[in-house]
Amino acid sequence: MKKFGLLGKNIAYSFSRKYFNDKFENEKINAEYVNFDIPEITDFPMIITKNPALAGMNVTIPYKLEVMKFLDDLSEDAEEIDAVNVIKFENGGKLIGHNTDFTGFRDSLKPHLRPQHTHALILGTGGASKAVAYALKTMGISYKFVSRSPRKEQYAYSELNEEIILKYSLIINTTPLGTFPNVDHCPEIPYRFMTKNHLVFDLIYNPAETKFMSNSKNHGAVAVNGHKMLELQAEAAWAIWNS
Repeated sequence: MKKFGLLGKNIAYSFSRKYFNDKFENEKINAEYVNFDIPEITDFPMIITKNPALAGMNVTIPYKLEVMKFLDDLSEDAEEIDAVNVIKFENGGKLIGHNTDFTGFRDSLKPHLRPQHTHALILGTGGASKAVAYALKTMGISYKFVSRSPRKEQYAYSELNEEIILKYSLIINTTPLGTFPNVDHCPEIPYRFMTKNHLVFDLIYNPAETKFMSNSKNHGAVAVNGHKMLELQAEAAWAIWNS
């Protein structure tokens, strides 16, 4: 039996495990999907050694960047994004890093875009934010990062004002703020300046409506969660593992 799994930390909530095990059962695929919940990335090589049946892995917070030093090669997309969320186990034992976050995000965002959504704010600067930025770049949408520790050409949360919020009518949350069980948390942005022209996208899927989403909707914005993105990136990962 082939084995697939998710690499991460504190991932009992995992979408991937249920999604893939349901898929394997429904499609009569002789495989299993397990969580590899490790406290440090240095435990990763031991997973490989102890699980010879491994045929592919997903990678989630906080290891999308850290895992790269253990891989033999990167796909063009993963190299450009500088983050990995899929590992393919090739013949001969080579580990190749891929990124399907950007395709999942891009294809789940597209149906909701309107002509005014030409400028985006990306909340957060972690591994997922890199995939979002890459997707926006391929779609011709201008973007700026918002960070608690902003670098050059990035906004601090405290800088966000009415002028900026009105200009950037697409706002994407790539931080974990608001994820279950901490459902009362949300990014600290001036929601009062949002309008019906705004589209907000939260990469979080549990809960289905985060405080970030509800605060935005209260001011007329359209709000989308990350569930469809996860489904699309999971299927893209499956295609990579079987290519």
